[in-house]
Amino acid sequence: MTLTVAIVGRPNVGKSTLFNRLTGSRSAIVHDLPGVTRDRRDGDARLGDLSFRLVDTAGLEDSNDLSTIEGRMRAQTDSAIRLADVVMMLVDARAGVTPLDAHFADLLRRQAKPVILVANKCEGRAGQPGLFEAFGLGLGDPVPISAEHSEGMGDLYDALRPFADAADPPAAKAEEADFAADGAEETDEEVEAKLAARPVSIAIVGRPNVGKSTLVNRLLGEDRMLTGPEAGLTRDAIATPWEWQGRRLVLVDTAGLRRKAKIEESLEKLSAQDTLNAVRMANLVALVLDANAVLEKQDLTIARHVVDEGRALIVVVNKWDAAEDKGEILERLKLRLATALPQVRGIPFVTVSALKGHGLDRMMDAVFKTYDLWNRRVPTRPLNEWLREMTERHPPPLGSLGRRLRVRYITQIKTRPPTFVAFVSRAADMPDSYARYLVNGLRDAFDLDGIPIRLLLRQGKNPYAGKE
Repeated sequence: MTLTVAIVGRPNVGKSTLFNRLTGSRSAIVHDLPGVTRDRRDGDARLGDLSFRLVDTAGLEDSNDLSTIEGRMRAQTDSAIRLADVVMMLVDARAGVTPLDAHFADLLRRQAKPVILVANKCEGRAGQPGLFEAFGLGLGDPVPISAEHSEGMGDLYDALRPFADAADPPAAKAEEADFAADGAEETDEEVEAKLAARPVSIAIVGRPNVGKSTLVNRLLGEDRMLTGPEAGLTRDAIATPWEWQGRRLVLVDTAGLRRKAKIEESLEKLSAQDTLNAVRMANLVALVLDANAVLEKQDLTIARHVVDEGRALIVVVNKWDAAEDKGEILERLKLRLATALPQVRGIPFVTVSALKGHGLDRMMDAVFKTYDLWNRRVPTRPLNEWLREMTERHPPPLGSLGRRLRVRYITQIKTRPPTFVAFVSRAADMPDSYARYLVNGLRDAFDLDGIPIRLLLRQGKNPYAGKE
């Protein structure tokens, strides 16, 4: 059993900094502005030989009104506390113990969860008065640390060790080690099965307020992400493990992307960069649109970025239950996809209502169909038979030396996305139009519509070059 630790505390005490330090990542956005974190974030943490599940939470707010952002943030934090084995409460030693710290310490004392009190920002002498004040919170001796400078991690290790041993006794660890040693030898078939069983990472992207977090919550079947009528609620890219009909996935909810010209605040720039990183690391991207504002300029910019990154893409038209003229919307969507993204013909699109849960089965069918195409490998022999037919039907043009170009051979060198190499007599002379002709032929012959295809042109060495 893995120990789960939730980090809580009032805003701006360094929770996300400690989360990044213990998980060895920069996944949580850190900023001087209080209240940056809104959704809870999970991560695998390590401290010495301790491994545990760490949950970063929003700053504890003294509000239970779910009609406000603060009240919904508080509900997310309460849920994290309820699911955790241990609660780690942070206070800012440099700012001292505030009435809000005392209020939440009183609430935590009434719960059955064990609490570790951590005084952050204790580097130097400026944090000493606040550290001594923390003794008065009634949560035991505070652990002095500096998350930013990695000081006090040994004391934090000592505080966590008893809880880790209780969650995963040494006897259980020994049994796991013996089992791992017995199964150390793996066959090639087992290795391939493991690779195939890796979870599919799906990034949910789009403009602000199109219903991305609502869609994620509906798929997960719980209020995992903060939602509401306010635009721009999500700031971090939050990854959540999930399973659909026996297939493992990771859903990544992201911040809404606006046009660069409209992004002025440094915090929004960090959120936008976090979203772009999520796209780069995803297997498949679901671009969520508002049914009454289909494929506006910013939507097309996002779609082009996804295609340029080589990710599989599906378009999800949300709020379909509130669409005004459904027939016209579908026609406009087809036309815009065909004219604005001709390099990826046949991008699949589905209509859903995240609020009511309509169309989710069709969405997931499109996800897996597109993902399987993105992983497709075409054997070399059929490829070269196809190439011979294509060049006979429409021979390559003349090169700069007045000789007709020759495409001698083609092979697929990788998947995700399907990438092909064609060996040409003079690669520099091959026009883009003929390369597009080959790519479109690949789509038609091997059913590769709707995914990016990369065709690389290579020129073989001339054995007589430089010889008289």
